[in-house]
Amino acid sequence: MNKKKWLAVPVFAAALLLGACGGEEESKTDENGNITKIVAGTEATYAPFEYMDDNGEVQGYDKEILEAIGEEMGFEVEMKNLGWEPTFNAVTTGEIDLGASAITITDERKENYDFTDPYYQAKLLMVVKEDSTIASFDELKDKKVSVQISTTGHIAMQELQGKGSSDILAYENLPIAIQEVVNGTTDAALGDNAVVLEYIKNNPDKKLKVIEDDSFAVDEFGFMVKKGNTEVLDVLNEGLQKIKDNGKLAEITGTELE
Repeated sequence: MNKKKWLAVPVFAAALLLGACGGEEESKTDENGNITKIVAGTEATYAPFEYMDDNGEVQGYDKEILEAIGEEMGFEVEMKNLGWEPTFNAVTTGEIDLGASAITITDERKENYDFTDPYYQAKLLMVVKEDSTIASFDELKDKKVSVQISTTGHIAMQELQGKGSSDILAYENLPIAIQEVVNGTTDAALGDNAVVLEYIKNNPDKKLKVIEDDSFAVDEFGFMVKKGNTEVLDVLNEGLQKIKDNGKLAEITGTELE
């Protein structure tokens, strides 16, 4: 994994701070043992899934989905903007109940965490300048590419170029990675379709274009809990099924699960 030194230090420091604070899960239960509150961590620079509004509050699909589940299952939701890697650490230490940050369900992650059933399907897209001649993923093999660290885009580039490639520039969030294309630091950026398209829509002046490639597999997002935390996992899955059945999930995301 090719981490920039300037990035690795603050991320590691944040993880240490979170680890020092952790130890007890923050979910609350009533006298009958029913969950009445859950605390979720996120990285709120990933619109439309999570972002900060003008009042400094986390908004987006993930929060709306959790709140819809909470309405069905009788619990309230608190979202904490911790950052991408610190969210994983906080789930591990038990400082928070779950990670809700457009997290792709992968076999590697399932070795250390449990996931809910999928609530969204995504696919990677490439972002390049409007005048770029890049037309396929294979053409990125010898190009400089920016990604969000430890995401499926990062993994895809490591598989294409090798884990030790110095041409993969990994950043804490996708907007920074895309900005590096605008700056000319990288030839392309790689990220999830909904987030990439939201960025392009909100930044028409950046003169960027999006490229699809049939080689990219469909990814599934799920909420992530500490390994073995069946209490929270079962409640989330039950509520998630209810909002799938009543159409609320599709209403929030604008898409139907296949």
